[in-house]
Amino acid sequence: MSVPTELARDDHWQRLDPRMLLVHPVRELIRFLPVLVGVFVAGTASGGGSDWWHLAGVGVPVGLGLLRYLTTSFRIAGGRVELRRGLLNRHVLSTPLDRVRTVDLTSSPIHRLLGLTTVRVGTGTSSTDGDDRLDLDGLPLDRARSLREGLLGAATPAPTGGATPDTGTAGLAPVTPAERVVVRLDPSWLRFAPLTSSGLVIAAAAIGATSQVVQALGGWESVDVSGIVDGTSALPLWVALPLGLVTFVVVVSLFSVGGYLVTSWGFTLSHAAGAWHLRRGLLTTRETSLDDERVGGISIGEPLGLRTAGGARLTAIVTGLDRKQQGSSLLVPPAPYDVVAGVARTVLGVAGPVDAELTGHGPQARTRRFVRALVPALAVVVAVLLLVVLRDWPWWLLVPALVLPVAALALAADRARGLGHALVDGYVVSRSGSLDRRRRALATDDVIGWNFRATWFQRRAGLTTLVATTAGGDQRVAVLDIPEDAAVRLAETALPHLVGQFTA
Repeated sequence: MSVPTELARDDHWQRLDPRMLLVHPVRELIRFLPVLVGVFVAGTASGGGSDWWHLAGVGVPVGLGLLRYLTTSFRIAGGRVELRRGLLNRHVLSTPLDRVRTVDLTSSPIHRLLGLTTVRVGTGTSSTDGDDRLDLDGLPLDRARSLREGLLGAATPAPTGGATPDTGTAGLAPVTPAERVVVRLDPSWLRFAPLTSSGLVIAAAAIGATSQVVQALGGWESVDVSGIVDGTSALPLWVALPLGLVTFVVVVSLFSVGGYLVTSWGFTLSHAAGAWHLRRGLLTTRETSLDDERVGGISIGEPLGLRTAGGARLTAIVTGLDRKQQGSSLLVPPAPYDVVAGVARTVLGVAGPVDAELTGHGPQARTRRFVRALVPALAVVVAVLLLVVLRDWPWWLLVPALVLPVAALALAADRARGLGHALVDGYVVSRSGSLDRRRRALATDDVIGWNFRATWFQRRAGLTTLVATTAGGDQRVAVLDIPEDAAVRLAETALPHLVGQFTA
């Protein structure tokens, strides 16, 4: 493999930017903060010579930070990108250039202050160990962008012709002069933030952090719970409950909006040099590049809350990208459906997979949706009824229990409406779900196999689940509860050379 000129000067081992000498010691100090507090307390309590304790407590982490910089180097040579670090325990990471799937540029506040960024090379590995990530931390921003172009250029086969997608008007940061912006963050999109689950996650994290602080300050025994109870007991129950619910909703909504701003501030999706470039982030900025050749399809997510408000989100199905790295495949955060659909058409280059009417799966699949929803709900009603009759439980428990079958009917009807599939413009399209509805479109060229899966109940109904396996995303696109003859027909039409040998 020939190495692009952008990488030619990287064929010898070289260190990262010297300004990281200011970053690594600070990181190590933060990392050892609990130990440092203990050292300072122990040193102060020991009386004489406590200054040596303080000096050692600060000097060791700073020394480790300096050692980390001096023992880390990288190079790009022989068609591979390599990173080595460590002194006594030398750790070398190496990957071929043609295995590069994504290139992320991430800048924390301290990185941005120093004009640096971290280059994360995504290769599709599923390891969650930080030591196994190929991160070049840190490089000057211009140098990192040049390196990104070179890595993606080395991983992309030479073009054979074809039109470049129509991606809009010029703008954004200077990745290349030919860069075209597809979509930017619109402040009106903030209305979708409270309809996502991010607020609940942030609220749970805040509650956990608060609990740890309270425990560190003496535990919950030191909190005047009785005073809080006395202050709220003066309110009637019919006032206190709605007030508490409204307060909870407002707090979670504020957390959701804050999280949306932090993660999606400055969001811009653009296309240039055979790759999609996405930039976002308020405190920590992130630039992600996805090679055109690696984008095998799209997934439009419509959770119930977003769908009710006419919103959706868009992710790319990237070949070789593990599901744990899905943050690198986000194309559009929660936004109006029309915006998401427009970007999906641009990414795919065709409109059919996004707009085409889907083929339903028939009455058997619809019946299966209702049975699966109603049976558990009715079982709960029967259980509550028995407890009320036999164990003298309060009769009013039947009221919320009877709501379950009604909700189950609505859920089943919505799931049945959302079920469908299509084969259009060279893409296998599948849609399913209600609480988390997704419409996936996968190019037939990226389908590497078919799986037919059927439970005992599915076989009795003449249904099966057809799974298109691929090397990207969740590594599967499933067509749920499709009639068996329709499943065979879909698979054979999409890939006749693969399925025909078994149906002949």
